[in-house]
Amino acid sequence: MDKVAIFVDVQNVYYTVRQAYKRNFDYNKFWAEVTAGREVVKAIAYAIDRGDRKQQEFQNILRAIGFEVKLKPYIQRADGSAKGDWDVGITLDAIEYAEQADVIVLVSGDGDFALLVDKIRQVHGKVVEVYGVPQLTANSLMSATNEFKPIDERLLLS
Repeated sequence: MDKVAIFVDVQNVYYTVRQAYKRNFDYNKFWAEVTAGREVVKAIAYAIDRGDRKQQEFQNILRAIGFEVKLKPYIQRADGSAKGDWDVGITLDAIEYAEQADVIVLVSGDGDFALLVDKIRQVHGKVVEVYGVPQLTANSLMSATNEFKPIDERLLLS
């Protein structure tokens, strides 16, 4: 049985799925698909904490599914722009758990992760699967992975 470590960029998934399909990602269907016949060594969902009740309920659902939820505070800059990026945290965790897993699963379309995927494949010799919305996932990330798994109808809430 392969050991799997799962890392979900919650903000990226939320916005790309909403933009492409005007629907929401089904974390239960995703969990069932990605863990079938595999032992989960780590599963982390990275999110931004705005402190609202609906988000807290969503985070509790993620925990009930099996995810550890890591939160970063939402930062509104003086110029009106916002900051809430987990790229470094996801990268550090994925490298840390690469030794314990046979397969690394990354859920994000962010091209910045292409370097991470290359590193895990080349240095650690691990299989990397990337889930993303096809039309909103960076080509560099799709090219870097062992297997790109499109987020499509099968992984959306009805």
